[in-house]
Amino acid sequence: MSEQNPNGQDSNEPEHEEPIIRDKRRIDPETGKVREPAGTGAGSGDASSDPDQDLAHEELVNVGPAQADGFESFLSDDDLDVLSGQSTAEQQAAERLADLQRVTAEYANYRKRTEANREVERERAVGDTVKGLIPVLDDLDRAEKHGDLEEGSAFATIAAKLRSTIDRLGLTAYGKVGDVFDPQIHEAIFQQPSPDVTVETVADVVETGYQLGSTTVRVAKVVVAVPA
Repeated sequence: MSEQNPNGQDSNEPEHEEPIIRDKRRIDPETGKVREPAGTGAGSGDASSDPDQDLAHEELVNVGPAQADGFESFLSDDDLDVLSGQSTAEQQAAERLADLQRVTAEYANYRKRTEANREVERERAVGDTVKGLIPVLDDLDRAEKHGDLEEGSAFATIAAKLRSTIDRLGLTAYGKVGDVFDPQIHEAIFQQPSPDVTVETVADVVETGYQLGSTTVRVAKVVVAVPA
């Protein structure tokens, strides 16, 4: 007659075995290395067959996804290199820092180019506007030379306001007697030999030149004295 335990169960019946937990993760959490597939190591023999068939009484518990779209799909190649010991966290940090520095430098260069282009476009737009006022400035210069701009007169007051507005726009006049001749900003309409100069020099200004920042709005027309 079989004995029964206090719980009413037959003591001769085999006890229920605890489930066996198998870790199918490809990355070993202890070492960080990629595990070899089961059955590929030495001495595996016939163990390449499905081991689940030999353990019908065991309950298999999967503690990690083993499919290709499982755990490994959440890791990049760099992460796998770190886990497998092929690279270090310091190397990864250095590479990320280099990438950040390169992107920062590219953005700084982009901003410089954009600001330079914006300034060029501004000068071009203002230059197109003031070109229509240059003939008026020429008339004011001629009137001043002939003494028509008497101080305190209404005409002189208007001329002063116009010139002040032009200055605020950044338009500057150039071309004076005694300046060294520069073919980039001067246009020689006449040359005269002179024993008083050793280099080509502006002897007279026929038409004043104007510049707006780095842009020449109108070149100065001058008479050039050349060494005799």
